[in-house]
Amino acid sequence: MNRRLALLVLPLLLAAAGCTSGAADDGPAPGRAAAERPSPFRDCATLSTAPTAVSPGSATTTPATPGSGTTASAAGGQALPELTLSCFTGGAPVALRDVAGPAVINVWASWCGPCRKELPAFQRLSERAAGRLQVVGVNTRDSRGGAQSIGEDFGVRFPILVDQGDALQRELKRNAFPLTLFVDAQGRIRHVDATGALNDAQLAKLVRQHLGLAVPG
Repeated sequence: MNRRLALLVLPLLLAAAGCTSGAADDGPAPGRAAAERPSPFRDCATLSTAPTAVSPGSATTTPATPGSGTTASAAGGQALPELTLSCFTGGAPVALRDVAGPAVINVWASWCGPCRKELPAFQRLSERAAGRLQVVGVNTRDSRGGAQSIGEDFGVRFPILVDQGDALQRELKRNAFPLTLFVDAQGRIRHVDATGALNDAQLAKLVRQHLGLAVPG
């Protein structure tokens, strides 16, 4: 009789143990919380909207200076390449030519020392020139985790596009890091800078010289 009772009870005990094991499996997987960290960067939805202080059709007052090894073009500048890049925060891809100028576009990667050094200056530029100038990052040759960590650690908040195929640099025939484009209100590149890490004063000078905007340095 006892043996028969044991045979009846054993399956019930095993079933209960199985339920307990299944409940434990429903908990968060290792690393799930890290994967769901909110992006530090702004989304890209406003990139096609011109800065509020810039009227449509307005022109820059200062052309690019010829003769410099980092100057993009002669009078008039060149149009931004016909590229469509994804936004770091997701959403619809962004056509680079739809980015409304004036804008400063900084190409960077988390493993690039000069990039890390200058990114805080670009963040400050985006704050000081808000409403008059857009600051946009293009993250390339990088991991998503590396880029996210830089944004968190350095307080970078401006929108970031992703270009893992180096398409922008190939179109510009540039392989330098970091690389910064100064784009006027008509979407034309007035200057390409590849001189190394830029500080606040240098950025203010380049914005004034090539885009005709006075920004505190």
